[in-house]
Amino acid sequence: MIKVGIIFAMEEELIELLKFLKLENKYKIFDLEFYEGKLYNIHCVLVKSGIGKVNAARTTQVLIDNKKVDYIFNIGVAGGIDNNLKIEDIIIGKNLIQHDFDITAFNHKKGYIPEIGIYINTNKYLYETANHVLKNDDLFNVTSGTIASGDIFCTDKLMAKKINQEFNALCIEMEGAAIAQVCYLCNIPFLILRSISDTPNNNNTLTYEEFLISSSKKIAYAMNKILKKIGEDNI
Repeated sequence: MIKVGIIFAMEEELIELLKFLKLENKYKIFDLEFYEGKLYNIHCVLVKSGIGKVNAARTTQVLIDNKKVDYIFNIGVAGGIDNNLKIEDIIIGKNLIQHDFDITAFNHKKGYIPEIGIYINTNKYLYETANHVLKNDDLFNVTSGTIASGDIFCTDKLMAKKINQEFNALCIEMEGAAIAQVCYLCNIPFLILRSISDTPNNNNTLTYEEFLISSSKKIAYAMNKILKKIGEDNI
């Protein structure tokens, strides 16, 4: 049976997907709480990392070392920085970048990580599966492209515009690229999915709080649909 790990930054995001899962086990490794169960003949391992790149990277490595998963997903909410995006739109990460990784003093471009590069590409099968499933469902408004991660909740419209233009990024969040980097280094196929909860403006913190739950519900339903297709592919 195929085994997938699914990482969430926040409890609100995890709870929404947990509603679909037939829960079989709940336990802790260090201070991380894991939930295991089955969905569409897939063994699923859910865990909340906490916010930020260090928490996300640490949780990814603990998951890989202890659960021997075949795929890793990271799902949750993000701030839209493309003018065409609306609240609750779904972003399928084609690649990930760390917009706050800066060694430009050594003549490298912003975001460049030694021995990694600037962009970390998503697994082809997972990316194509997500696009096929979600873009053929009228419930979702889906865009594929670059997701940018950094240890900052962006409230500055100028910063958001700069990240959008510099990296051609669709949205910004605080975990995805760190998870992608660990998966890349450990040779684990991964996919990052986001639902837009806010856009950088003078009231984006309030917008985020208002739409956190509805955006979490939307991304959980999207993940459920993708897992169904993966389960069918692996019968």
